[in-house]
Amino acid sequence: MFVLVEMVDTVRIPPWLFERRLNDAIAEELNKKLANKVVYNVGLCVCLYDITKLEDSYIFPGDGASHTKVHFRYMVFRPFLDEIVTGKIKGCSPDGVCVTLGYFDDILIPPESLQQPAKLYPSVNDGPRTENEVQRPGHLVTSTW
Repeated sequence: MFVLVEMVDTVRIPPWLFERRLNDAIAEELNKKLANKVVYNVGLCVCLYDITKLEDSYIFPGDGASHTKVHFRYMVFRPFLDEIVTGKIKGCSPDGVCVTLGYFDDILIPPESLQQPAKLYPSVNDGPRTENEVQRPGHLVTSTW
């Protein structure tokens, strides 16, 4: 579920961070750039784990910032195919079931991946929901074993 991913990036350090240690400034910039973002074919970036290698820094004409090529490892949330995770149903619709893990809300389980038999019942109650009800437009019922 959580994996360390080796990554390489060129980090721009603005001049007002020159007074800080280089590793601290780079860590801050990497976390600003990647934390809580989904990187394509990588996963949801959580936090910087460590910096493994720093290459030379360069200052380009017209830009007072330093640019450093950095090799680092990042903690990433990337569930494996068919991995079982525990979450709460956030809502359901004919498109599938939206699930939240608490720290990640964008999980959609399509209808064909639900435990069978599963059926969506239209909601008729617009009042407050009970503990076992989910938000509009309906209720999802699956078999238990």
